[in-house]
Amino acid sequence: MKQTTALNILKTGENCFVTGSAGTGKSYLLNQYIQYLKERKITPTITAPTGIAASHLGGQTIHSFFGLGIRDQIDERFLNSLRTKKHILKRFEKLKVLIIDEISMVSPEIFTAIDRILRAFIEPFAPFGGVQVVVCGDFFQLPPVSKEPREKRFAWQSPAWRELAFHSCYLDEKYRQDDPRLIQLLDEIRSGTLSNTSHTLLQERIDATLSLDYTPTKLYTHNVDVDGINEAELEKLSTPTYTFEAITKGSERDITKILSMSLLKESLTLKRDAVVIFIKNSQEGSYVNGTTGVVTGFDSNDGLPIVTLADHTRLKVRREEWVREDEEGKRLATITQLPLRLAWAITIHKSQGMTLDSAQIDLSKTFEMGQGYVALSRVKNSQTLKLLGINEMALRVDPLIRTVDQRIQHASQQAQATLEAIEDLPRVQRAHIRELGGTNNTAQIARMRTSLNQKSSTTPKPSSHQQTLALLSQHPTLSALAKARGLTTNTILTHLAKLKEADPTLDLEPFRPSPKHFKPILKAIEALEHDANPADYNDAGKLKLKSIYDKLEGKIGYEKIQNVLLFIEER
Repeated sequence: MKQTTALNILKTGENCFVTGSAGTGKSYLLNQYIQYLKERKITPTITAPTGIAASHLGGQTIHSFFGLGIRDQIDERFLNSLRTKKHILKRFEKLKVLIIDEISMVSPEIFTAIDRILRAFIEPFAPFGGVQVVVCGDFFQLPPVSKEPREKRFAWQSPAWRELAFHSCYLDEKYRQDDPRLIQLLDEIRSGTLSNTSHTLLQERIDATLSLDYTPTKLYTHNVDVDGINEAELEKLSTPTYTFEAITKGSERDITKILSMSLLKESLTLKRDAVVIFIKNSQEGSYVNGTTGVVTGFDSNDGLPIVTLADHTRLKVRREEWVREDEEGKRLATITQLPLRLAWAITIHKSQGMTLDSAQIDLSKTFEMGQGYVALSRVKNSQTLKLLGINEMALRVDPLIRTVDQRIQHASQQAQATLEAIEDLPRVQRAHIRELGGTNNTAQIARMRTSLNQKSSTTPKPSSHQQTLALLSQHPTLSALAKARGLTTNTILTHLAKLKEADPTLDLEPFRPSPKHFKPILKAIEALEHDANPADYNDAGKLKLKSIYDKLEGKIGYEKIQNVLLFIEER
């Protein structure tokens, strides 16, 4: 399902389960819906099972919002105690839309507890009190943390899940990865059938040499003393020390809450050549949560760090705000600090949701199904990945999830068919907004949009493929262009395909491949077109690279196929 289709389903007010493989833009879709609601004067409630996950969308933890404390299960006595708390009553009075991110890490007990609480406070005869529920996540990723083995581990095993009658939105367009071999590997881990091609790729990446001018982040499966590793690496640098203290405002309790829900440091020490990671999305789009880089200097005027990213972009990093608000939107506490953290090492658990430019991953001690999949899916391209070790568990996912996943994909197709059958979709969507108490007035929506976006930059950073376009005439070979951009040739070919699609008259003649590759690739394409197998085509109606690669029996690599496809209309 495409993001636009899923967004239209969300706008109808149906309970939705947003899922899809890593890098398909699930969080981006949620942010689109959140923005849509806020523009119409509706404030959704955003929650997640962990503080780090909650901070990605500007929400709070499930335990905090629902007053659960450290509980996983509740009883009538607990519900009675909640009823005496005025702030809880006020909180649920305003609850119209509930969003739960990283649903794979929510246990069935917690999911059932939320249902019981909302029935007790809002509508006793409707699941989750009758509010619109949007859950998001990928069950192939990290499951709930449990000290003891449990027969039922996942939220979908709660009776409340079935009662919500979710419309499944299975996103299938990849946005993070631009490497067909890596995409194939990740898809095969999900399906439980690793091909020789994928095994070969993994072997190639063990102790691979990375052509980078900085040290990539190391990911660990165990909660080793990552902070200790980072501090030790920082100590090795002989460059001067710069320390940045957080500016805090509010009660100590609320300040502590912000710190527990984020990766920020109250006291951040940096040096030139330190490897860092951004822990917040930039409003201007210049970096995202998970962008890595190296400190290459400090501004002579204000001392703020200059960070060089993997694509050689140099950024002066300014302080950002982390805010804790009450139900009225009043600020309880604020922490202002640099959105950076030392990043020689992080845990796989903390990396979930991040997009890393490159990584060194140690999977030799993988102990949980899904850990390997999460780690490997953090990077965009296999050429920026180095494996320090791998065991059999790293390639495993829960077989139960694999079975359920097939049902979810089928349910997603049904949800799309249901949407397409709606005769007047805008009318249904406007009715949902009215039911929530929002506005459909276009002038009011425009004013709210302006207000929400007033902090956004008016000059957004050009997209990655637009940056490639600017260098075309200066670097007339694939290798030269890739080197200038600090990217792989596979990525450059993906950029060229996007550029040509946008402008068919674009002159790409300098990048024409050798004629000897045209004939066999064209022959394979013609054979696939003759077979007309739907499985060989993507949603856009184009042949999949993997299908062409398989038809050629692996005798011609993905890169050469991509290159020929740029000129395929001339056959």
